[in-house]
Amino acid sequence: MHQIFEMLLAVFDRAALMLICLFFLTRTQLFRQLLQKESHTPLELAAVTAIFSSFAIFGTYSGINVEGSLVNVRVIAVMSGGILFGPWVGIITGVIAGGHRYLIDIHGITSVPCLITSIIAGCMAGYIHLKVKKEHRWSVGIAAGMLCETLTMLLVILWAKPTSLGIDIVSKIAIPLILGAVCIGLIVLLVQSVEDEKEVIAARQAKLALDIANKTMPYFRNITSESLTTICAIIREDINADAVAITDTKNILAYVGVGAEQYNIGHEIISEMTRETLRRGKITIRNNDEMHRTPQIHSLIIIPLREKGEVTGSLKIYYCHADKITYSLKVMAVGLSQIISTQMEVSRTEQLREMANKAEMRALQSKINPHFLFNALNAISSSIRINPDTARQLIINLSRYLRYNLELNDEQIDLRKELHQVQDYIAIEQARFGSKLTVIYDIDEDIAVSIPSLLIQPLVENAIVHGIQPCRGKGVVVIAVKHSGDRIRISVKDTGNGINQEIIDRLANNEMPGNKIGLLNVHRRVSLLYGEGLQIRRLEPGTEISFTLAINKDGGNVHA
Repeated sequence: MHQIFEMLLAVFDRAALMLICLFFLTRTQLFRQLLQKESHTPLELAAVTAIFSSFAIFGTYSGINVEGSLVNVRVIAVMSGGILFGPWVGIITGVIAGGHRYLIDIHGITSVPCLITSIIAGCMAGYIHLKVKKEHRWSVGIAAGMLCETLTMLLVILWAKPTSLGIDIVSKIAIPLILGAVCIGLIVLLVQSVEDEKEVIAARQAKLALDIANKTMPYFRNITSESLTTICAIIREDINADAVAITDTKNILAYVGVGAEQYNIGHEIISEMTRETLRRGKITIRNNDEMHRTPQIHSLIIIPLREKGEVTGSLKIYYCHADKITYSLKVMAVGLSQIISTQMEVSRTEQLREMANKAEMRALQSKINPHFLFNALNAISSSIRINPDTARQLIINLSRYLRYNLELNDEQIDLRKELHQVQDYIAIEQARFGSKLTVIYDIDEDIAVSIPSLLIQPLVENAIVHGIQPCRGKGVVVIAVKHSGDRIRISVKDTGNGINQEIIDRLANNEMPGNKIGLLNVHRRVSLLYGEGLQIRRLEPGTEISFTLAINKDGGNVHA
């Protein structure tokens, strides 16, 4: 029993030596980067196979001889390599380790069983790597290692001549070798702890990318050369880069840092390397290179930027020292490029939407103006024959209205100014209708809010032409602008016959007969601007048409 305990300690001793070697390997940047990769090149797999094959061969040479058998850690090395790096490493290491064990003792009692179980161990390890979840590999590896050693013991008994010799050998080496398989789990856990660091790195770098995104977000609202330059400066400072650039598919749009004086920003054609990166749509990394234009730069990473799935530019990060593009920097840069791509796409979409809204509102406004002019000129024409003085005043009203209208731009105007415009319109209409028309203004005194031009006048026109005019007798139109909690309600009410339900329904569907085009246009403009169109209510008698908008603490309007 004492001998078995000593052999068990010897197994743990050699496994511990392997653990120490692996620990120091995991401290090297090259090996850590190798562990943190999702996939490996054939050359990298060959290097890993060489490492674990060396461990296995060392385990064989350092084994304890027991009647022609060796108590060693060969299977531990084979299974650890296969579990960590996959079937190719496991199987090839098993073949090398088993072949070596056979060749150094071709006629030995345990050489053939060890050859067979070494290859089986490599196959089992590869299977565990492919089929077992990462968090369970260490425990399954221990069980598989014990199973392989048990199989070795059975083969030794079957292969040994005489059988009694095999039984005698197994009785001495079985317990140390089977229990020693526990070291497989320790090795797997050690190496996986380094692998898991990439998740911590990814989380840390993702936070950095989000912090940068928060800082740069305001500058994406209006993408210009100046805003992109500011974005590059923020990125450069936060990641301690020596230079940062953003390009489209043809030109350098912004460049900040070392070598900036070499570039004519906005007109500088992108380099052949960048052009090739954009063509392939894949990241380019140069860790020990020298740029032609800026020889002081020795490390760079170029990440394609995409909008709607198409490559539209690139983010470029430069360092003066070699080997600065690490795995963690790559993770951060990729995340940052994705955020930048999204922000640029949203910004362009928002700009296009804003341009479309302005174009549509201009078109709607152009439809309103001729409609009003037709009625105004008719009123003036009628007044010239009856009362020239009134006609002259109406011309003043009309000229004031037109001057106001010609001075309009895309900015919103003060509500009071809009109401002056409405008063000029009403003066013309009252000349047409005389005492038949009465207009009442119900305006809260403390309201200071801006609205787009020509929103109220068409509603007043609708109330007069389609509400008051068809009725016999006099009619009243009430224009109200009132506080309603944290909102302002603007309404036009008349005492006419009342609007048909069909018109209300068609308005809700953005449909309207030709003689109601002014009402439809206002409804669409209000919808575009405030998210909710006109609210129409039948009264007894008459109709009320209104819309609401919210106000901020400073009194300016925000939305409906």
